[in-house]
Order: sequence, then C-alpha cells, then structure tokens
Amino acid sequence: MRKIQLPRVARSKDSVNRSITNWFVALLLLTPVAFSSAEPMKLQGKPNILVILADDLGPGDLSCAGSTKIKTPNIDRLAADGVRFTQGYAPSATCTPSRFSLLTGEYAWRQSAKKNTILDGDAPLCIEPGRLTLPAMLRQASYQTGIVGKWHLGLGDGQTKVDFNREVKPGPLEVGFDYCHIIPATVDRVPSVWIENYKVLNLDPADPITVSYLTNISDEPTGLEHPELLSRYGADKQHACTIINGISRIGYMKGGHSARFKDEELPKTVVAKSVEFIEKHQDAPFFLEVGLFEPHVPRVAAPPFVGKSGCGLRGDVIEQIDWEVGEIMKALDRLKLADNTLVIFSSDNGPILFDGYFDRSEEDLNGHQPTGGLRGWKYLTYEGGCRVPLIARWPQQIKPRVSDQLFSLVDVYATVAQLTGQELKAGSAPDSLDLSSVLLGKTKKNVRDNTVLHGIGGLALRQGDWKYIPATEKMKPGGMGSGANAADPRFAAATVPEALLFNLAQDPNETNNLTAKYPDKAAELAKELKAIVAQGEGTKKTKAKP
Repeated sequence: MRKIQLPRVARSKDSVNRSITNWFVALLLLTPVAFSSAEPMKLQGKPNILVILADDLGPGDLSCAGSTKIKTPNIDRLAADGVRFTQGYAPSATCTPSRFSLLTGEYAWRQSAKKNTILDGDAPLCIEPGRLTLPAMLRQASYQTGIVGKWHLGLGDGQTKVDFNREVKPGPLEVGFDYCHIIPATVDRVPSVWIENYKVLNLDPADPITVSYLTNISDEPTGLEHPELLSRYGADKQHACTIINGISRIGYMKGGHSARFKDEELPKTVVAKSVEFIEKHQDAPFFLEVGLFEPHVPRVAAPPFVGKSGCGLRGDVIEQIDWEVGEIMKALDRLKLADNTLVIFSSDNGPILFDGYFDRSEEDLNGHQPTGGLRGWKYLTYEGGCRVPLIARWPQQIKPRVSDQLFSLVDVYATVAQLTGQELKAGSAPDSLDLSSVLLGKTKKNVRDNTVLHGIGGLALRQGDWKYIPATEKMKPGGMGSGANAADPRFAAATVPEALLFNLAQDPNETNNLTAKYPDKAAELAKELKAIVAQGEGTKKTKAKP
C-alpha cells in the first residue's frame, strides 16, 4: 500500500482549528507516494525537461536562500541536489515579457509594445504561430510538450475578439505545445476559467462568457460599487471590477458561472494535471512547463496552509508553492524518472507585497525579506525586480553546488537545445546563450558577461559587476493599462531622474550611485546598451572556454 503524506496544519500559538476534511479528501486522490528517491531510477537517452515557474517569488523567499521565517523544504531539496544560482535573472520585472523570453529566447522589448507589456485576459497571442519556440524545438526532437497553470501570453489572432464560448485559438498549441491546461492570464484578471487545449472547461452553453476590459458589460456587482461583498479583503480601483469567488478582479466578466475556478482549488488542480501529464508521457522524453499562480495576487491559501508560515498570507501561499513542488517531485520519484529529468525552478520576476489587494502582506511580514535585502520590487529594473530564485536539478549530470555565475531565463532555450542535441537555426533564439557548461559545472567563468533587464520604466544593463540604469521619463497616465494609476508608488518608482551606476560586488543593494565618480564607465555602459538595442542581435554570443 502506498504511503500517503499530507501537508501539516499550522500549530502556531495564533492558529485556530479549521475544518479541512474535504480538502484532505481531495489530496488523497492527488498524493501518490512519500517523497523518496531511494529506488533505482529509470534512465532515458534524452533528459526530460521540467520548468516550474512561480509568479512574483523573490530571491529571499526560500529557506535554502536564507529565509528564517518561511520554510520551503521541498524546494530546499531541489537546491541541495542541484545547483542554486545566486545571480539568476528574469529578463523582465513583469510577467508576460519574461515568459515570452523563456519560450522564444528573445528579449521581449525587441517586439512591439503589445508584446512587451502585461497582457489582459482577452489580449491576442503575442507569439507568432509557427515560430520555433522552446517547446516547438523540443517537439522536433521527439519530445511530448505540455503546459499547465499560468499562460499569460495571449489567446486569439488579434483580428477578431477572442470568443471564450468556442474554440479558443490560436494559443499554446499553435506555438509548440501538444497539450495545455491553463488560465488565460493572471488570477486577478478575467476570465477566471480553466482552458484545456481549445475549450473552456465546465462551460454551460446557456450561460455564455463575455469579457471586457473597457466597460462593464455585466449586471453583476463590482468591488468598487459593493465592497461589502468582498469576503476576503478589499482592493484598489484597478482590481475592483467583477467579483468572483468573493474577490474583485481586473476587468469585467459576464456569464460562465459553472466554469469559474475557485482560488483555493487552483494548487491541487496544477498538481493533478502536471502529474497526469508526467504519468502519460513517462515512457518518452517530455517537456512540461508548470506555471504556478503564487505568490501573485489575489493570494488565497488552501486550508492546510492558512496561518502556517507566520508571515501572513503571502508567506502561507509560498509554503503552498513548496507543497506543489513536492507533489510533482514525488511523481518523478515514483515513476523512477527523477535521475534523468532536468528540473528548473524559478520565477517570472521579483517579489512585491501590496499589489492591488489589501491582504495585509506588508503588515504581517514579521521580519521576512522577500528580496533578501535587494533594492526595488516587481515592475522595476533594480535587482529586487529582476533577480529571482533559479535552481536546476539533474542528478545524472549536475553536481550539487551554489553558483554566483550569471544565468538568465532567456538562456534556457539555447542551453536546453545544446543538452538535447538540437542545433539552433539562424535567427532563432537571438538573445539566448548556451550556458550548458555553466549549468553542468564545466566552467567557473561567466559565459554570459552581460544581461539586459526590462521594467516598466525602460531598460537597464548589467555587465560583469557593474549595473547601469539610464535616466527615464516620467511614466504617462495609463501607461500600465487596465486602469492602473501611474502615480501609484509601485509604478512611480520606475521613473529614474538621473542615470544610475552601481558596482554590485561592492554594493549589491544599489545604494551608492557612482556615475559622478566613474563617468567613463557610465558612458561605456550607456554606449553598450544602445549598441545591443540597435544591433538586434542580443547580447554577445561568444563562447567562453571552460
């Protein structure tokens, strides 16, 4: 009989007993075996590739990275068995551009503004169908490809408004995935539904879905007009549209009541569909991207995790992330796939506390530091906005260690291509570097000597230990879209009145502007950034010798 392990309920001084029987029954159907890898592993010629991407997770949010408050034992195990990069970067401080870069190997800022912003839930697909993406490249190498969880790269052709009552396409299946089980955008944006391949799940044809980000097309209450109906916490104006599951969202949604997800059930769905995909394709190499929803807003912890972290709701959902990772790892162990599976765990951008909902994430922080002390947060090109957790485990090939070498998510494409024996075609993945020698510990040098970082205020350049942020113009009203206020402190900080120059080796928290002291270095990096943008060929692609 298989051993069942369930998440433990918090027993802190302030915790109270909660009824969680129904949730545990659901978990019994999901949890296959204890988290163990003692048995011999099944080896395959090509490694399975599993990318787990959290949403707004910071470099200081993991106990393996120094958190003394929030506990992440399953992610810690990944780090202990693999390589943890302390200089891991998301290409952008916002989600859609980073996810674009991961799948295309190209900086999103090279594209039009519509592909370089935070997309709404009814935005068109921002990757051209037929483009050779990471999953499409792997599919050519006989991989089965899938994505579960957050998508946020648009749906539809942009010529006609996407109709969620019919086949929703083009989407993931047109850019290289064989299977998808996704929500269209972020959890705080409508439509609040699951889409499997081309169909919205559990949709009643008699109750069709209509979505608008411009006007209220529904007679349902909104958070702005009826804040008394918000059963969890209040929201700012941007997040105060249609109320779904007691939470007001960005945008307006009418209909589709039977298809609407419940926030507290999202994690178990992600686990179930991920494990199902792995089980189905255990005998052939697979590529699976798992887009976790946490700790992005609105933050909702499932019953076993409420009050568990001691760091408020945001801390609770991070421990929920750890449970999701653990359950997926159990599946690899049970199927004897772990030894020859490359697992990459990271986040699409840095952390943020208040992000539209008054969920006490700031008040209940309890001394925890999501950025690990780095300056800035999500949206900004400071280190706190773009530096992210980055862990890779492949027991067959990677020796456990901690590395301070540069590694960006844009490099996953070229690195995986090398590891799987695929040649990059001319023009594909223009900004992605093959960092396989870094990943496998065959060199101690920085193969990537610079990386361009994107935020809502513009671009920044890190080169070696130096970081250069150009002066930027004040963000215009409406620059964030969907009703965001440009004067909001979250976004106003993106305005940089004067150019900034930092030496990250001496000043990792970016507190001392060195432009006056080293004007030649500032001018050099400004010229380099301009050249990278102008040439359209990405960062230097010279190979460092191990």
